[in-house]
Amino acid sequence: MPPQQLFGIFKAMTDILNAFPTTIPEALKRAAVDFPDRGIGIFDGRGRRFERRTYPQFLESATETAARIATLGLQPREPVIIALPTSWEWLDAWWGVLLSGHWPVAASGAGAIAASESQFDKVNAIMGKLKCRRVISSPGFRQQALEHGHHWAQDRVLTLEEIGQLTPQPGFRPIKGKSEETAFLQLTSGSTGIPRAVMISHLGALHNAVASSNAIGIPQGAPAHQWAQSMVSWLPLYHDMGLIGCLMLPITTGLDAWLLRPPTFLARPKLWLEQLGCHGTTFVPSPNFGYQLAVERIRPGQLDGVDLSNWKAALTGAEMIRPETVNAFCDAFGPYGFDPRAFMPCYGLAEATLAVTFDTRGEGVRTLPKPLGTDTGYGLTEIVSNGGPIDSTEVVIRAPNGRDLDQGHIGEVCIKGPGVFDGYYLDEQATSATLSDGWFQTGDLGFLTDGELYLTGRTKDVLIVHGNNLMPDELERLADRVTGGGGLMRSAAFSIATGAQGEQAVLVVETAQTEVESLERLEQEIRSQIGRQIGLPLADVVFVKRGRIPRTSSGKMQRAEIRQSYIDGNL
Repeated sequence: MPPQQLFGIFKAMTDILNAFPTTIPEALKRAAVDFPDRGIGIFDGRGRRFERRTYPQFLESATETAARIATLGLQPREPVIIALPTSWEWLDAWWGVLLSGHWPVAASGAGAIAASESQFDKVNAIMGKLKCRRVISSPGFRQQALEHGHHWAQDRVLTLEEIGQLTPQPGFRPIKGKSEETAFLQLTSGSTGIPRAVMISHLGALHNAVASSNAIGIPQGAPAHQWAQSMVSWLPLYHDMGLIGCLMLPITTGLDAWLLRPPTFLARPKLWLEQLGCHGTTFVPSPNFGYQLAVERIRPGQLDGVDLSNWKAALTGAEMIRPETVNAFCDAFGPYGFDPRAFMPCYGLAEATLAVTFDTRGEGVRTLPKPLGTDTGYGLTEIVSNGGPIDSTEVVIRAPNGRDLDQGHIGEVCIKGPGVFDGYYLDEQATSATLSDGWFQTGDLGFLTDGELYLTGRTKDVLIVHGNNLMPDELERLADRVTGGGGLMRSAAFSIATGAQGEQAVLVVETAQTEVESLERLEQEIRSQIGRQIGLPLADVVFVKRGRIPRTSSGKMQRAEIRQSYIDGNL
């Protein structure tokens, strides 16, 4: 980054950060000094008991882990993969790697959101792409990896228990870091494919946390950290919304963080709302599907005695926001004190560290009619306002030729600001294709009206299901494994909207089979393979004759065309 541009960013951020730290190690140290009674609590798998550490206690344990990791002989700024579920082991590992001068890379842990069978292939691929030599995970992960033929796990996987047996480096001191330097790598995709590693700076992470607090607090007349006591989250820590929004923000601004494990939330979402009702004034983000799951799974009377009136901001983002979900949530939990005006739509992505825009009007979810000619595949008749940009961040809408479009015109969302990433690690081609002069081409489609962002679709084929990015070619690969496709016969994956559920995956599969029983067996095998590998239920599996999946003259699959044919009922 040119010195002049860097100076400009620092100058613009003076009023934002004020006395806040400018590096992540400094943020944790300051939390321990300024907020010694605040800290982090992690609930067990049943969501009833928790272990809590104050920030001074957490700083001590993370520093001790870092002193042991420092003896492993890793190079400065060498990536280290963290493949653990939400736990104190995850926190000690991630912060221990960072404080010892290396780059933590959080990969999804095995569990309900990421199926264990595919996890080993994914970690193996990430190791190769990022040139990682070490993975910190569990004994069970290593054993299962070996059972699946990944012999690298024998020497490269370390557990926290094994790290705890190492002799700390004498005289160890945590790195201080520099604000403009890369602090960690954030993986972009939730699929089984090889994700890209986003390079996030200290400056980006801390600016995003503080600017988000400022934006969230606008309806209340003060930054969120000045009136809130805590955050209660079930989001996985390998996700940018979980890592930055629910961990970095509380640490940077001195709030309590209460963390539920994602599988616990999926099994018993009422625990999330119960905890939101008993930890003081709070705010918390969730993808649309989290609110929908609460509506579907929490029965009348299960929250008797719970008071949700202190839930001041219910952030919603990471996937298309569905007004019907919002309305159903307000109807279901309004009797418990939830204020519909607490809903706060937002937009963000890993390449922006996290947040880009917030709706700060404090009026709940606001919509405009869907513009004529927009993609109908998301089943939306109303388009939700995601609000305006956070501090020091710019959003423009551009045509395919790169020209800025006027208000109300649909084009690609492009962003610029302190949170925009430095590039994809060891992937110059992808970086140069999307990042130019500080502007990032998001691949999302939308328009601006009165400075507020409305999303209408995507230019890229990625599926966003339950807030996780899934590459369609990975679903297709798994289906082809069952059918033996890949030559004349192939499959096509895309997403559609299924009511309030949001985006769901559909597979169209070419086959020569015509007998009903054979097709039923084939469908069952495909659903089983995808469910076992990536834990994803399919909304539909459609079989077509060979050659029905459209391709360009060069053989490239036209997913958008077959998706539209499916939506129109023409398959």
